[in-house]
Amino acid sequence: MLTHATITTTLRAAGCVFAEDEADLLIAAAGSPAALTAMVARRAGGHPLEQVLGWAGFLGHRIALAPGVFVPRRRTEFLAATAISLTPPGATVLDLCCGSGAVAVALAAAVPGLEVHACDLDPAATACARGNLPGATIHTGDLFAPLPASLRGRLATLIANTPYVPTGEIPFLPPEARDHEPRSALDGGPDGLDLQRRVAAEAPVWLAPGGHLLVETSLAQAPVTAAFFAGNGLTSRIMEDEALGATIVVGTRPGRDPRSQLVS
Repeated sequence: MLTHATITTTLRAAGCVFAEDEADLLIAAAGSPAALTAMVARRAGGHPLEQVLGWAGFLGHRIALAPGVFVPRRRTEFLAATAISLTPPGATVLDLCCGSGAVAVALAAAVPGLEVHACDLDPAATACARGNLPGATIHTGDLFAPLPASLRGRLATLIANTPYVPTGEIPFLPPEARDHEPRSALDGGPDGLDLQRRVAAEAPVWLAPGGHLLVETSLAQAPVTAAFFAGNGLTSRIMEDEALGATIVVGTRPGRDPRSQLVS
């Protein structure tokens, strides 16, 4: 049977910086010695810790994960927290490129009475999101394509955590991401902004008047993203959280804020 010391040594040799903490988590998660051995082997082989454990922490929530599903990043908590601050109770919201559904989970837990929709191209991701969001409507397909027409003009909040890594930079990503997460969740095209261009072009017809589109991007890319928003009729602002190393762009459709529409 593997001991804590043996696991720590194995993980440290594999390059895991927080080997002792990871050993604690693996031991707690394993249901048997055989399962622990297999989990340690997967982690030492480069699989993301969260996929090995079967969950990731996100804004205080435990998000179930399956092998091969994109792991929610801590910096994305800033995107979720901003969405929470902008979303009125009872609104209709969409988590686009949802992955495991982590952002929608945080949003639904913080704001009462939401009608939650989530969508992703990857069936493995939407299967995972369905488990994390039992009260939501989950759609599988390319961006807005699988959504019902009845959502047009109704979204108070549209979160689109699109991939934004330029294609040429994919080989330089950490092996955990490059080798074990879907390419479609990482590759944003030649300049990293292909998906953001498409979202900015289509989002206005789905947003309610005063509704908000939020995307995560890099600090260098943010001015270009903001220009996409402006070019499609949305006001835009760039927001940063230096502690998390996070940058987001928020676009707003002109019109009355959904928050005021829902106050009786």
